Amino acid sequence: MLDDEVLARQLFQTDPSAGCAWLFRRYYGLLCNHALRFVYSREVAEDIVGEVFCAFWTDKGYEKITTSYRAYLFVAVRNRCYNYLRWELSRKNDSDEAMLDSVTTAFSSATQTPADMVQFDELYQKINETIADLPPQCRRTFLMSRFEQKPYREIATEMGISVKAVEANISRALNTLRQMLRNEFVIALIGQFSIYGLLLLRMLA
Repeated sequence: MLDDEVLARQLFQTDPSAGCAWLFRRYYGLLCNHALRFVYSREVAEDIVGEVFCAFWTDKGYEKITTSYRAYLFVAVRNRCYNYLRWELSRKNDSDEAMLDSVTTAFSSATQTPADMVQFDELYQKINETIADLPPQCRRTFLMSRFEQKPYREIATEMGISVKAVEANISRALNTLRQMLRNEFVIALIGQFSIYGLLLLRMLA
């Protein structure tokens, strides 16, 4: 069996459209799950992955690969998620001027530095750990709502609980995440807080 990268390169050498089609079939689901970890919306995640593949084809991204096709696509999706959160931030109103100033300064450049990406990954890990530490019912409710995009009534039916209980579980999960993010922001007094954290804190407000 050919290695994925070898097969992809062979396809692109003979027919770039076939190469793109193969990458789409091979990685679309994985990339959507990757995006979902950052944007917490399956619809948005699918849109982001679709945009990445569209740009990959129209801009001939396949001619600019310096690592691997897989690595290129995963980084492209992560960066586009980052930009989506930046866009979401611009749509929100917040009275915390310190946070606004920090975000504005951090995004004064069109690209993110390696340090930004490290912070992005570190906070992502903390968010996952916080979700994993939620009580079982609370965690399941939150994941069904944010990851599976199920309406509260459907979640209530599947779990055998009331809609009010679903709302309470979602509220508890969001409050826990907000508190974790606020604690991270306090750490900014002695170090730099991840901009991803600022974005999420505002989105969860």
